[in-house]
Amino acid sequence: MIERNDSCWCGSGKKYKKCHLIEDQKDVSKPGRKSSKLLKSQEEIQKMRAAGAFNGQLMDYIRPYVKAGVSSEYINTLVHEYTIKNGHIPACLGYHGYPKSLCISRNNIVCHGIPSAEEIILEGDIVNIDLTTIVDGYYGDSSETFIIGNVPDTTRHLVELTAEALIKGIDAVKPGLPLNVIGKAIEPFVLKNGCSVVKQYTGHGIGKHFHEYFSVYHHIDPECEDIILEPGMTFTIEPMVNAGGFQVVTDRKDGWTVRTKDGSLSAQFEHTILVTETGADVLTLTPSQIEAGVRLKVQNIEYK
Repeated sequence: MIERNDSCWCGSGKKYKKCHLIEDQKDVSKPGRKSSKLLKSQEEIQKMRAAGAFNGQLMDYIRPYVKAGVSSEYINTLVHEYTIKNGHIPACLGYHGYPKSLCISRNNIVCHGIPSAEEIILEGDIVNIDLTTIVDGYYGDSSETFIIGNVPDTTRHLVELTAEALIKGIDAVKPGLPLNVIGKAIEPFVLKNGCSVVKQYTGHGIGKHFHEYFSVYHHIDPECEDIILEPGMTFTIEPMVNAGGFQVVTDRKDGWTVRTKDGSLSAQFEHTILVTETGADVLTLTPSQIEAGVRLKVQNIEYK
């Protein structure tokens, strides 16, 4: 699925052959073949559920603070303190040198936006909050894009479309099917609605490590060697959708911030999921959200 000279799935910016290739060859069988090492044990699944539940709790906690007039650094401080207070670890902090406890990506920033005291959230912005936490050694990872105040219909369309794309990706997951059913569910839907799917950044396996083998494509790649979905797999689905073209550029100065190449707006939603015997469980929800059947929020809209 990922070639030797492709960018590594871990987001390091290095080529795969110079980053995780050797480790992956030790840990799993060749791509396209079933491997029990891709599957979590029941004990590991319970730990993943706990990590995901706290991640959902953290998103609920921070939601009221994402509003016009506050700095992205203020949100970073709240997330950091809440995570530590609850006895857990902000996974982003220090990851490959990343300097903050979460990623905050506004408007044309696709992902990996670095919080700053100088960056003030404004009326009319869209803001992605990307949270990853470590709970008892296991990772939970989710993100939401927030609409700040009144925005044009085209902006709201982008955000709601991206949320629906994530739900379509989750609903496509069934044991026995190839992993690429996710991209096949997401990209045609997005293109039909006049937007594009970022191809350079993908979802990923997750568990005891932030990024585990394999990549989860949100676009159709007919040449990739695929993996078969099996109960016990855990990974993220996190489509990044641009209002314009799919091309992106990385800030040369900070080495992290990824923007749309054409300056168009970008939105993202993400959940950590578990493949079950019948489909997929969303792990990054609170127990109350699971009970209510709510899988995602876009302001006052609940997706069930």
